Amino acid sequence: MAAVRSSAHVVPRAVIASPSEVTLPTGADQGFRSAHRLHKTDEYSSVFAFRRALRGRFYMLHYRPNELDTARLGVVVAKKLAKRANVRNLVKRIARETFRRHREGLPATDLVVRLHAPVAKATRAELNLDLLALLQRLPRQ
Repeated sequence: MAAVRSSAHVVPRAVIASPSEVTLPTGADQGFRSAHRLHKTDEYSSVFAFRRALRGRFYMLHYRPNELDTARLGVVVAKKLAKRANVRNLVKRIARETFRRHREGLPATDLVVRLHAPVAKATRAELNLDLLALLQRLPRQ
C-alpha cells in the first residue's frame, strides 16, 4: 500500500498585495502596461509610414508623434539578425526594460525599436547604451 502523506506540514502562503493596493509615489509609474505598447499591425504600419528614424549601432528607432499623453513601444527583431530565439528574446527584453525605465521622460510618441545589425558579439551593456543613446536623441516637442 502507498503511504499517505499528511498535509500538516504545509506552510501557509504569504499574502500578496494586488497592484491596486500598492501605493506608488506620484510620478513613479514605471510599469510596462498595455497602454504603453503598440498592439495592432496598423499601429506599427503608421509608425513605419511616418518615415522618421534614428539609427544606432545595433538598433533603429522609428518614431511618430501620437495624440496620447504617453509614449508607446513596439519591438521588432528579425530572425535574419538574431538566429536563436533566446537572443531575440534578450534583445526585446532589453528594449522593453530601457523603455520602461525612461518612459516618463519621453515625448508622446509611438516608437518601434528594430534590430538592424547582428548582435552575436554584442554585450548587454552595449545594447543598453545603444538604445539609451537613441532615446536621448529623440526630438522633443
